[in-house]
Amino acid sequence: MTGAQIICELLKMYKIDMVAGIPGGSILPLYDELARSGIRHILVRQEQAAGFIAQGIARSTGKTAVCMATSGPGAMNLLTAIADARSDSVPIVAITGQVNTSLIGTDAFQEADTFGLSFPITKHSVMVKSAAELLTAIPEAFEIANNGRPGPVLVDVPRNVQLEKIEVSSLEKYKAKKLPVRFHTEKKLMASVLKEMQEALYASQKPVLYLGGGCNSPEAAKYINEFLSNYDAVVATSLMGLGVVPSVAPYNMGMVGMHGSIAANRAMYESDLVFAAGVRFDDRAVGVIEKFCPNAKIIHIDIDAAEIHKIIGADIALVADVKSAFSALSELMRETASSILKKEKAARSSWKKEMSELRRQTFSDECGLYKKSTLCNPRKFIAELPSKISAAGIKTSDLIVTTDVGQHQMWASQYYPIERPESFLTSGSLGTMGFGLPAAIGAALANPKKHVICFSGDGSIMMNIQELATLSELGLNVTVIVFENGTLGMVYQQQKYLFAKNYSASIFKGQPDLLAIANGFGIQAVDGDSGEAWIKEIFNPKRKGPAFVRIRVDPEEDVLPYVKAGSANIDSIN
Repeated sequence: MTGAQIICELLKMYKIDMVAGIPGGSILPLYDELARSGIRHILVRQEQAAGFIAQGIARSTGKTAVCMATSGPGAMNLLTAIADARSDSVPIVAITGQVNTSLIGTDAFQEADTFGLSFPITKHSVMVKSAAELLTAIPEAFEIANNGRPGPVLVDVPRNVQLEKIEVSSLEKYKAKKLPVRFHTEKKLMASVLKEMQEALYASQKPVLYLGGGCNSPEAAKYINEFLSNYDAVVATSLMGLGVVPSVAPYNMGMVGMHGSIAANRAMYESDLVFAAGVRFDDRAVGVIEKFCPNAKIIHIDIDAAEIHKIIGADIALVADVKSAFSALSELMRETASSILKKEKAARSSWKKEMSELRRQTFSDECGLYKKSTLCNPRKFIAELPSKISAAGIKTSDLIVTTDVGQHQMWASQYYPIERPESFLTSGSLGTMGFGLPAAIGAALANPKKHVICFSGDGSIMMNIQELATLSELGLNVTVIVFENGTLGMVYQQQKYLFAKNYSASIFKGQPDLLAIANGFGIQAVDGDSGEAWIKEIFNPKRKGPAFVRIRVDPEEDVLPYVKAGSANIDSIN
């Protein structure tokens, strides 16, 4: 077998039936074999999109996905998506072509040190030097990507290695053994730690369950919601934790942080116990550390030992996956339900009602959130869209949402009613504009029976607008909704509040006709300002294929609440 054949056969062994990428000179031997392999190739128009398509697949399924690029500029274009996957713990395997080994270090055509460039932004990175190395490098890439805290792995393959022939008796024997999770809390200690957690939970009167991306899977969500059915706590989430608990649940305070809800930030500040799971206390969520949860005892569960005590010290810590931790904790608490302190139990119930009422009072039409405007109110539109889609005949459980980065992202995270895990895909830690459209393509490819909505802005959509060609070519059920306000909205807003309205390089002097562009790519384009009749047309269950909707928004529409840098979360502009 050639190295290229080995790669393709190993991908099939790991149940990879599609990959995204663009061919180029240094990866052509692999592409030659790929065409015969039966693996579907998604031809993107820029390599960054290949990485985001892989992310869309992985984020919406929890399974490792694959992207490809050639050497030099191809691999370098892919690096942004790889860094994004590392930041948000997304399991992807990136396979890049490299110049012949004899040319490495000679400044050959399209040569770049992909391994060196990728090393700081991957979970693992390797350049193979022989076809024989592929037999272990590819299986290890898959095992590492989804082991413990997930993340991206890059395998750089020189052109001559792709062509090299070796004898292989069986590929199955090279399937990587499951790696042990390093630094995991030992089993003999878990029982005592769980017991300590249980005692702290029973003693608490104002507990907050703080959920992050490590909880955002159907398996973890199942045990977390089971825990909440037996224990009174209010819930707050990070951006990546949205969907673990249904947003409509009265005890769900929503997202914490810079653009978090008033109720979530207040609950954190007043709590006496913060039970953090699969979350890393990042700066956008925490704000001023000393004023985040000043009187709270901290319980922290995370699969990555490096996150424990990194930002906020934990009083009780468990290094484990959230699913198994909550499963064991729920079982322990069922067994000891009779030992619940009555006084504290009553206090928790009262606290839960108090916070739920605060959430209702500060998150409703009565508060002016849906104030009238001559243009579309994006908050009202986003909040009401799912029910209108449902009225058109598509179940809300059949919807997946992706976003780009900016004001529209925060409006969607605040107001879109997210029902379940792995259904709201957004670039969190790295905050990469251009994520939404290719991620939507990936989600649609992996979930062909669902309809994908991509919320974007007129700034973000231009970052990867060329992928409308890919979307049109594939004919996927993706509806791109672009809020157009003629600005880089989030930059514009921060310049308004922080830089005395000195709008430096944040207002577009020229505005392209986005509807004409979408039409030019062969996609049905809709002017959303003309009313809402288009919703029933676009989301008709019998209609198939992509759509592009442009909706004009007032540039003075802000994302609120907003916590200025250096301020505590409870001191937000509302």
